[in-house]
Amino acid sequence: MYRVWKLAKLIAQKEGADFFVVELTALLHDIADWKFHDGDDTVGPRVARAWLESQNVEEKVIEHVCRIIKDMSFKGAAVATPMKTLEGMVVQDADRLDAIGAIGIARCFAYGGCKGFAMHDPEQKVVAHQTFEQYKGNTSTSLNHFYEKLFLVKDRINTKTARVLASKRHEYMQKFVETFLHEWDGSEV
Repeated sequence: MYRVWKLAKLIAQKEGADFFVVELTALLHDIADWKFHDGDDTVGPRVARAWLESQNVEEKVIEHVCRIIKDMSFKGAAVATPMKTLEGMVVQDADRLDAIGAIGIARCFAYGGCKGFAMHDPEQKVVAHQTFEQYKGNTSTSLNHFYEKLFLVKDRINTKTARVLASKRHEYMQKFVETFLHEWDGSEV
């Protein structure tokens, strides 16, 4: 959350987004992530709304923040997740940037290990999830996750500022996967 918040502020400043909405959303975007709530993608906006109401935040801001949280997550290779506002684009970009690059690699393998997924299995094929339900039910390997999501992120970035950062992080991941596969196969020179 801290990394996403920092990135969102940087992007918001360069893109001219509403800082209040961006910061609230960045801080609350994973308050109740569906991955840790049995796939329930409605719990995050509900919990965020309850907290924002308890803080007497204006209803218009609450609606904006909760809409962004609802629409933010990656939902599969063939599932579009467009944002309707600049603030949504900014926070979505910050969240997606955190999923790629060096931190993204670490997150990928940490989550895979937590869920008991194999690091790599050359026999297990990559799946281009056509629906959010397919994506939520994914039990693929950590390495396959690069092909099923992480390598797709760069082309789903919304803002010019984030595209520059995404390009660098994408290249880093490509080099990592290339090196990983060489080491896995014992074909490194």
